[in-house]
Amino acid sequence: MKAKTPTTERPALTGLNAQELSEVLGLKSFQGRQVFKWIHQKGVLDFGAMTNLSKDLRASLQKRFRLSETSFIDASNSPRSGTKKVLLRLADGESVESVLLRDKDRTTLCLSTQVGCPVKCSFCATGLSGYSRNLSPGEIVEQALYLLRDEAMEDRTPNIVIMGMGEPMLNYDATVKSVRLLMEEEGLGIGARKITVSTAGEAEGIERFAEEDWQVRLSISLHAANDQLRDELVPLNRRYNLRRLMQAVRHYGYKVGRQLTFEWTLMEGVNDRDSDLEELVALVADLKATVNLIPYNPVSGLAYRAPKRSRCEAFRDALSRAGVKATLRIERGQDIDAACGQLRRRQGAARVASPSPDQNSGSAPSSSSISS
Repeated sequence: MKAKTPTTERPALTGLNAQELSEVLGLKSFQGRQVFKWIHQKGVLDFGAMTNLSKDLRASLQKRFRLSETSFIDASNSPRSGTKKVLLRLADGESVESVLLRDKDRTTLCLSTQVGCPVKCSFCATGLSGYSRNLSPGEIVEQALYLLRDEAMEDRTPNIVIMGMGEPMLNYDATVKSVRLLMEEEGLGIGARKITVSTAGEAEGIERFAEEDWQVRLSISLHAANDQLRDELVPLNRRYNLRRLMQAVRHYGYKVGRQLTFEWTLMEGVNDRDSDLEELVALVADLKATVNLIPYNPVSGLAYRAPKRSRCEAFRDALSRAGVKATLRIERGQDIDAACGQLRRRQGAARVASPSPDQNSGSAPSSSSISS
């Protein structure tokens, strides 16, 4: 079934580059660049605030075009880790969430590419809420703008991980367009090596990704190293089994020559056993790759749980001894349900419990200035 796409009465502009803005708005090239900088560099989503444009032009643009495709619904902030999660409402009434993670002076934004997810990994909160449609490039980019609101970034740029709700390779063109917009020097100017696109194993998308003329990083959400278990955890494996997936991965490695990452969410008694470790080593030991171990972030309604910290560390150390580079992620945001899809599920449940339109809308900050 073909994915649904958003429909709007007035075209939104956050998904356009400077040249496209000039053409769509009927502006000179330098004016298109000015608008692009206001949106992507300064985070301003109000034509009236674009003071280097004439007042008449600003009024005309405000009447004819929509700058933003999203509006604020809710946010959760962790006082313990500094993790921030934002839930945004889309023009058609759907919602999407994204996360900001802090680690000393390092800021990482985790962005979504779809409303829900059709892959439906058995341990993921996003799959529980179903799948509605793909996001547009503008809807993806605006997540970054909202997350950077009030962030004192100074001269730093954030890291970007396309690893939120959805499977990026099933929304390939919009994902690529949004990444290129985030990289624009006249916008956020994020370096390609600070951006990672994560896939659950969409082999054809990985092969397309290898042909892109950039140095954006690739991550594979693996979670199991035999087809029987991976079929259960990651249903996409039934379409692209491990043999087909690794064929695409090896093509990528041969084509680009860069290191990639395998994500492995550790779940007690599921994929943290010695046999799982041995299968993982056999699968990836000869590749230029890192295994990123992620202790499971609990999801209400699912029975999975994270192993003890000592077991996670032992799994990492055993990989290292076997010659596989491995890292162990520190759990962040459990106090605000930071796993993908949980805030959206909670908001949806609240709407069912209390249908009043004002009950759970939250206090929506102004969207006219999203400061980075």
